[in-house]
Amino acid sequence: MSIDPQRPQAASRMIPLSSPDITQAEIDAVTAVLRTPNLSLGPELAAFEAEFASNHSVPYAVAVSSGTAGLHLALLTLGISEGDEVIVPSFAFIAVANAVLQVRATPVFADIDPVTLNLDPASVESVITPRTRAILVVHTFGVMAEIDLLTEIASRRGLALIEDACEAIGAEFGDPPSTGRAGSFGDLAVFGFYPNKQLTTGEGGAVLTRDPELAARLRSLRNQGRQPGAGWLDHAEVGYNYRLSDLACALGRVQLRRLGEMLASRKAAAERYDALLHGLPGLTLPPLILPRRAISWFVYVVRLPEQVDRDSVRAALARRGIASGSYFAPIHLQPAWRAYSGAANALPVTESIARRTLALPFFNRIAANQQKEVAVALEEAICAECV
Repeated sequence: MSIDPQRPQAASRMIPLSSPDITQAEIDAVTAVLRTPNLSLGPELAAFEAEFASNHSVPYAVAVSSGTAGLHLALLTLGISEGDEVIVPSFAFIAVANAVLQVRATPVFADIDPVTLNLDPASVESVITPRTRAILVVHTFGVMAEIDLLTEIASRRGLALIEDACEAIGAEFGDPPSTGRAGSFGDLAVFGFYPNKQLTTGEGGAVLTRDPELAARLRSLRNQGRQPGAGWLDHAEVGYNYRLSDLACALGRVQLRRLGEMLASRKAAAERYDALLHGLPGLTLPPLILPRRAISWFVYVVRLPEQVDRDSVRAALARRGIASGSYFAPIHLQPAWRAYSGAANALPVTESIARRTLALPFFNRIAANQQKEVAVALEEAICAECV
């Protein structure tokens, strides 16, 4: 059995996997834009970009239509193309590899660290070749990767570093006073604002950079290749319609102001799960605290015991009206990717962990009694498998 966490489920579904947190303030902000003639490329776009950049202590933010669009533009802007290789994790959403292929480069998969579930720097170093142009590091599940080591590798090897921070807005890395937020370390950093994210604009994303030339190129590419000040039908290069509407930006501005409280709610929910599930035999819980990191809780993913069949557990939860997700199916094992050369590397940690991961219902306003219901159902489902 395989349940798509984003596909609408039956009406009997009582506890969803994720749920956006929209208040009257967001509704009022979007409604206000609808009363203006500026539904796209208007003042809300400029304001959201400025506020998002400031929130990350980075000079430039370029809002785009999705995190996937941001990855595509980041690679294009860095000039990565046919013949180049980009190192990516296989334990990630498939967009990281798709975007590399879409610029006709080759994704090369590296293995992950068994604790953080992020790129293992030693594995990254081992797959670098003369054709490698960039490292695309994903901050998986809101936990930052070993960004200092990966930055050092990129610098020493002359590689670009792209942060995929789509799951990690507000996450931090480092020791005070040199702590930095996810998205403030790479040459470019990409964020996604899909409804299951900590901050949502409905659909949408953003790319951060410290380089004014990269920012200008990103803005041109997202708007059909138009240069600033050029006419609507004047195109300096081949571009894309990757714009983000003012409606989405108005929603995002309110969400950004509420980000601290939303992240605190998610942290509290993670702590409740930890207390409820602690001590369940064979179940591995995500760590609440990691050295030099502040976690931005995107999802709550446990690892089932080796002898437990995940599909059976998911089916048991579904029968009780509880959604769950198998985050992530390794990219290199998916049918669409088996033919590509990047899948040739051995990824034992990725494959061992991925077949046991289970995402539990997790969102800002999940209630303590809902989490208790999930915990009871999960324990019963696991025990039934172990009989």
